[in-house]
Amino acid sequence: MAHTKNHDYHIINPSIWPFIAAAAAFAMLFGAVNWMHGGTPWLFAMSFVTVLYIMFGWWADVVSESNSGDHTPVVRIGLRYGFIMFIMSEVMFFAAWFWAFFKHAIYPMNTYEASTYIPPEIYAVDPFHLPLINTLVLLLSGCAVTWSHHALVHGGPRKDVASGLIIGVLLGVIFTGLQAFEYYELIAHDGWSFSGDKFFATFFLATGFHGLHVVIGTIFLFVCWLRVLKGHFTPEKHIGFEAAAWYWHFVDVVWLFLFFAVYIWGQAVVLG
Repeated sequence: MAHTKNHDYHIINPSIWPFIAAAAAFAMLFGAVNWMHGGTPWLFAMSFVTVLYIMFGWWADVVSESNSGDHTPVVRIGLRYGFIMFIMSEVMFFAAWFWAFFKHAIYPMNTYEASTYIPPEIYAVDPFHLPLINTLVLLLSGCAVTWSHHALVHGGPRKDVASGLIIGVLLGVIFTGLQAFEYYELIAHDGWSFSGDKFFATFFLATGFHGLHVVIGTIFLFVCWLRVLKGHFTPEKHIGFEAAAWYWHFVDVVWLFLFFAVYIWGQAVVLG
């Protein structure tokens, strides 16, 4: 009786995860800067592995809290709001790269000679080969995740939920492989380099960070697939699954903007 809940809120137990996560993230940043300035990559690598371990341990605790009944309806609403705020922060993150791309393409003025117009250096990438295939792959993965989510919410067969998720995971892996192949073609055959031009830097940062989000989202979906196999989710209680689906659809939408802005519009600018 002493542990009976008489309120809708979850008072979490003291945890060391936030502190060591902050310390590991700082060490990873310090290691990355040191590596970029000619140092060794070991501090960055060790810190990165530590961050991955912290993510696993922290989220495992959250899953345990859910399975033990601590995630009441009010707590689940708070988790949804928190994840929506996280998605909004991601939107602003990508807005910076779109801003950089459009500014460079539309208003490439010299900082010191404002009256001098410098034509933008934009290099066309054929959008109707690998980029179009990748777009279709990512959209199909979103459809698979939606099918899985629909099956879960409406009490469909567990195999449909699992099948939709694993299809989404496999398509995410295919997308990543195709993007890596596109980078290889651009660098090895077309002579692109990350630091060779402002357009190259913007292109690789925008599409590369999106690719990183695809990798993270693929892992997210894979973890949800493992949890489905363990029977963790129910039609009424599936916040982890819902967050993964939202994240994946966000990745889909960002790619559509990248495809139309960087590939299609960029080619139109070059062809004039």
